[in-house]
Amino acid sequence: MLSRIALASAAALRNPAPLSMGILQASRPFHTGKASLAPVPPLPEKGGKVRYGLIPEEFFQFLYPKTGVTGPYVFGTGLLVYLLSKEIYVINHETIAGACILTVIIYSIKKLGPQVAAFADKLNDDKLAAAQEVKDASMKGLEKAIQEEKKEQWRVEGRHYLFDAKRNTVNMLLEVNFRERLLNVYNEVKKRLDYQVALQHLQRRKEQDHMINWIEKNVVQSITPQQNRLHPIPWSAIFHRSFFFFFYGGLCYAKGEHCQVHW
Repeated sequence: MLSRIALASAAALRNPAPLSMGILQASRPFHTGKASLAPVPPLPEKGGKVRYGLIPEEFFQFLYPKTGVTGPYVFGTGLLVYLLSKEIYVINHETIAGACILTVIIYSIKKLGPQVAAFADKLNDDKLAAAQEVKDASMKGLEKAIQEEKKEQWRVEGRHYLFDAKRNTVNMLLEVNFRERLLNVYNEVKKRLDYQVALQHLQRRKEQDHMINWIEKNVVQSITPQQNRLHPIPWSAIFHRSFFFFFYGGLCYAKGEHCQVHW
């Protein structure tokens, strides 16, 4: 990696091109790598197993098929002896200070580690709870939106029933208005016919009254005082003559003719 950066920088310095071109050529090798593919696996929430608080378990599992159970311990001891014997690592006062610092760190981890871990776990749980709450609220909102969408689809499916009901209601209102108008016409026509019938009855009654008065007047005028004194007419004859005169005079009056009746 560093060699590529050095080569790219040297090529940029040797190139008399402008500074922007040199930066572009120097940064181009960094964008030629393989692109990361998604989805990436999630990060583990907890670390792997370790031994002695520092050495990972995978190291022991890697050496176990080749060296057995004691292989990692022999390797670590031999490496330490090699470093000390060849004076690659020299023990001095800094070693004692490092041992003291390591002891303090180990004691702090053993003493305060559970509390710090619990506090960190609590913060992590709070973050997860807040994220889960947001997720649940979003899920509820989406579920409610889905239910509303299904309800709207159901309403759209039943819309033609609503249109049919409204159409039938309008037809019923038109029929009611039509029948009300027919009833009004019937009542008005009946009133006019009743008026004509009452008018005819009144006219007929007036004609009858006029005819009766006219007959009585003619009967009374036809009887002279001399006839009444010399030949008194019985009441039965007067009745028969009055009836005949009434009937005959009524026919003449109905025909519009002038009739002369004598006793």
